[in-house]
Amino acid sequence: MAKWQEKIKKWIIKKTALPADALLDLPRVTMIGQLHIYIENHKGVIHFSKDELRLALNKEQQMRVKGEDFVIKTILPEELLLEGKITKVEYIDV
Repeated sequence: MAKWQEKIKKWIIKKTALPADALLDLPRVTMIGQLHIYIENHKGVIHFSKDELRLALNKEQQMRVKGEDFVIKTILPEELLLEGKITKVEYIDV
């Protein structure tokens, strides 16, 4: 995305009540303790195992969730519900 487009979107967010995650194509992450994590607006699963989940967020960024006993409870094109013991959530620049 061009810098001027990003600036315009940020200006629109500031002047209106629109949520930033919708306009800036950001993920929305909701955690319930260490037991559940609900991630919206991802671009696909890159890797999944019982102790790690890696999602594409955009061309330049990924999200990694580490823990134990992971089970994907719900998976939709842009939404995912992960259950297990979550120990770490991190963003990775690629």
